[in-house]
Amino acid sequence: MGEIARLHSGAPWEPVAAYCRVVKAGNFVAVAGTTATDDRGLIVGTGQMYVQARQALINIQRALLNAGLSMRDVIRTRMFVTDISRFAEAARAHRDFFADSPPASTMVEVKRLVHPDMLIEIEADAYAGSNAQADAPPSRAAAAKASARPRKSVTARKRRPVAGRKKRK
Repeated sequence: MGEIARLHSGAPWEPVAAYCRVVKAGNFVAVAGTTATDDRGLIVGTGQMYVQARQALINIQRALLNAGLSMRDVIRTRMFVTDISRFAEAARAHRDFFADSPPASTMVEVKRLVHPDMLIEIEADAYAGSNAQADAPPSRAAAAKASARPRKSVTARKRRPVAGRKKRK
């Protein structure tokens, strides 16, 4: 049976609420709901959805790096926002980090978060079996380039033969 490892971030509210930032269970890794706080625990980007989303994703990236993973290993995100009409701002930050390896994702509006200045909280699930290399925070230029290029749909891609499988006639 797989081992479970719990990695704490050192946030002061972890012992209060009895949680830890990252739980590794075999090849699966869960990152707890993460907000836009800096290293001192202060909220970054008051009133700015994009800034808060980006900071939350940076915090998730740090947590994953501490667990030996990268953002390319993320297979699922959940975004909880206090104002769904600001979807585009949160989505832009998400795209900055995941344009080249998009996870399954959900965004829902919630009434409020634990602090009135918090606009977004993000959870992430990752898979440790992908052997992806750790990646640095994306630059604005890289994010713009990634979002500007057209994407092929899955159905538009050519199917590649699987080794050992005969081609259909």
